[in-house]
This record gives sequence, structure tokens and C-alpha cells, in this order.
Amino acid sequence: MTDLDLLHFEQLKKDVQAQYLKEYTPSYDEISKWKGIDIIYFQEDLRKKAKGNISEKSFYTYFKNSPVTKLPRIDMLNLLSIYAGYDSWYEFKKQHLFADELLQNDEELSEEDLQEIQKTVSSAPILPDNDILLKKQEINTQENTDLQKSNTENQLVNQNKEELATANSAQVKPEKNFIRKNVWAIVTAVLVVLTGLLGFKDALFSKTYKYCFTDADRGVGVVNTLEIKVIKENESPILYKIKPGECFYYSTKDKNLKMQISSPFYEYLEINRSLENAPDEEIIELKPDDYKMAAYYFSIKDANGDPEELKRKRNQLESLISSNAIIYQIYDNNIYGIERLDKQKYITLVTTPTTSLKNLSVIEMKKDNNGKIISIKFKIATDEKNK
Repeated sequence: MTDLDLLHFEQLKKDVQAQYLKEYTPSYDEISKWKGIDIIYFQEDLRKKAKGNISEKSFYTYFKNSPVTKLPRIDMLNLLSIYAGYDSWYEFKKQHLFADELLQNDEELSEEDLQEIQKTVSSAPILPDNDILLKKQEINTQENTDLQKSNTENQLVNQNKEELATANSAQVKPEKNFIRKNVWAIVTAVLVVLTGLLGFKDALFSKTYKYCFTDADRGVGVVNTLEIKVIKENESPILYKIKPGECFYYSTKDKNLKMQISSPFYEYLEINRSLENAPDEEIIELKPDDYKMAAYYFSIKDANGDPEELKRKRNQLESLISSNAIIYQIYDNNIYGIERLDKQKYITLVTTPTTSLKNLSVIEMKKDNNGKIISIKFKIATDEKNK
């Protein structure tokens, strides 16, 4: 990568911005100021014209910062070049050459480079065969000398071993002497076993319980992520997040279990269990909050561009959401982490036909005593790993 490549990328960003402004009117003309729904519309246009997509994270990395300090991957460069009207990133650079700039399309070694490598290898020193034989003979001679010196010593050692074996076989030691000699080894082994038992006592004496969750009205698995707080006396709560369709496994040696279960679409539930005679597996029914579910359903409902259907969708959301509702959109990046929307902007966002709405997920939803939604916290995942 060269500094010229970074300059070319800044040129490409301006061409991409100009291409989008031909048909659309975002909140700001400058692409670095786009956010929220502007980015979603741009992603839709990119998919339509260049048959590809860039994630929200990549957009913030490469378009919010100017100038950038590193280039995107070549597939993203090609995709943006095609969107701007060029065949490829190479073709874009070719048509925007700076003074004295040369493009290198072939980075293979030249014939002169190959000859230079061969010359270097051939000039390396080679040890003659006579020197190798001479060194080998010197090593063998040294080994033989050492062996001759040690023959007498080996004979003495072998003789001593034979005498010791004869002496041992002549004396039969009683079992008491054997125990006395090995008492420390036995004590050490017992201590090791006891230490192991103490170290793994929780795993040895604890029991694992399985809790699965179902929709009390529909008899199916829950449709939203659950948050489970395990409450222990004189300890801070332990928080677990359980994805839809998954069960909660909890290992403990305690005799009682207290759990607090919450979810955006289900009513809060607190469970207290005596584990002395409790079953290993249990199914817990959660009461759905139909009002919140309705708001979520109409937010992600696909109207297929039907004007009548879109009108019904807007009317339903108008009646479900309070005029003073506090609504936040969460982003998966460090540059722009959260954005506040009013009721009308939220309704406009979820009634605009885009493929991104299928990735909308509700993090938190609250309602008042009259049933009106007064708080929504949501995000729209743009990467597969963030869904």
C-alpha cells in the first residue's frame, strides 16, 4: 500500500458520494455526516447497483474518518468502484493517475531477479568430501578412546551391582521394614488425594439443573432473549442471557434457588425453588405481553410496498406508541454508539421498505399503566455475526 493508494481512495469516496446524490437526498450532502436511515438507504442502493454490501461497521471505519490511514480490502474497493461506474479498483486508479504515477499490474519476479538469486545460491561455499571424511574419522577416534577408558570402570560397576544383588537376595526383609521405609511415600499420596478432593469438592458435590422456557399462551418456545438473574444471599446477582430456543443450565450445591426472569416481550417473573427434592429438569411458562409483541410485530412486518398495507402499519404503530415515547437506536461501533429518535421518525424508519428491517431486534421495551409504549431500545444488525 502506498500513500497514492490512500489518495485514490479519498477520490473514490467523493465519486461514491456523487453517484448517490444523483438519485437521493440524504440528511447531509457530505457522506461523512450520514447516519442511521441514510446509511440504510445507501446500503440498499449499493446492493441494487453493485450486487454487494458493506457493513455498518465498515462504513463508519472508512467513511466517517478522513483521510483514512489504511485501505479497505480489495473486494470492498472493487465493489465501491463498480458502484461509482468503473469496472474495478484498478480501472478507477488508471483513470485518476497522479503526475509521474505508474501502476504495477504484475508483481512477479523478473528474469533478472531470478538470475540474481541463482547467482547468490551458486556462490555459497561447499564443504569438500575429504574434509567431511576427515572430521568423521576424528569423531570416531575420539569415541573409541572414551570407550576404552571406560571399560574398566564399567566392569567395576557391574561387579558391584552383582555383589549388591547377591547380598539383597541373601536377606529377606520383613513386611514391617517395607512399610517403615515407604511411610513418607504413603503419607504423601494420601495428602495428594485429600488435596484433590478439597480442590474439586464443588464439582463433586454440586448438581446441575435444567430450565427450559415456553410461551404460556401459544405453547411454543419464547421468541426473545431472556435475562436471568440468580440471587444469592450476601452476594451480588449473577446475570445470564439465554437466546430464544435455548435452555438454562445451572450447577449448584445450594439447597435453594432464586431467579428473576425478564424479557422485552414477556411479563417479569420471579421464581423461588427448594432444590432438596426438585426435579433435574423443569419447563417454566412465561406470560407474553401482547401489547409489546404487537408493537414489535408491526415494526418488522413486511408491507411489500403496498400503500394500503403501509397505511395500516402506520396506524397500528400510532395507536400503540405514546407521543412522548423515548426511542433509542443502538449501533455496533465506537464512533456513533446511540441515536435518539422521536415517534414519527421511528415509524418512518420501520415503514420504509428495506431488507434491513428483518434484522431489527428489540433490546428493551416499556409501557405505562394505560398500555402505551413509552420506551423502546432497538438495533438493526448489519453483520451476520451481530444478528
